[in-house]
Amino acid sequence: MRISEQGWCEQADIRNSPHFDERPEGEEISLIVIHNISLPPGCFGGSCVDELFCGCLDCQKNEKLKDLEGLRVSSHFFIDRSGNLFQYVACDKRAWHAGVSSFDGRERCNDFSIGIELEGTDFQPFEDIQYRRLSELIDALTEKYPIEAVIGHSDIAPGRKTDPGPYFNWMKLIGLCHNGKPIRYPYV
Repeated sequence: MRISEQGWCEQADIRNSPHFDERPEGEEISLIVIHNISLPPGCFGGSCVDELFCGCLDCQKNEKLKDLEGLRVSSHFFIDRSGNLFQYVACDKRAWHAGVSSFDGRERCNDFSIGIELEGTDFQPFEDIQYRRLSELIDALTEKYPIEAVIGHSDIAPGRKTDPGPYFNWMKLIGLCHNGKPIRYPYV
């Protein structure tokens, strides 16, 4: 897997989210944030996540989506339950995935992070193919950028966020990554 000079993963299905902006000048990408998402909550395989990140989700089509009306969010990447990889925002741009957040005393994690969403919930295990695709992507990102840590959304927004959740297997992910660089992971 490879990340281009423009910040696009050559193996990803490219979607273009309108929900991004420029990173602050001189800000290096040093953090990867792992999330989980399913829309409607607990449902897999539909188009709702894609529509949310692309800014075209019809929140009236399902009662469980009404709270998302007007929400403007994105992620750099999304890996579905089958291991398909989608990219919504170039890595060099700031995706809107972390919200109010802090890591190592630095606020606004969107400024210096790459967000990766996994199709899933806090209530069930992720698929093996998702871990394999995620590890390949992390290896490619750490090859291209000075990544120092890979953490969960819950680690940068404790009390506000719980993802990737208790079923995310950090040791499995670490065992699959082969970047050869000293990367910090939570719970290790």
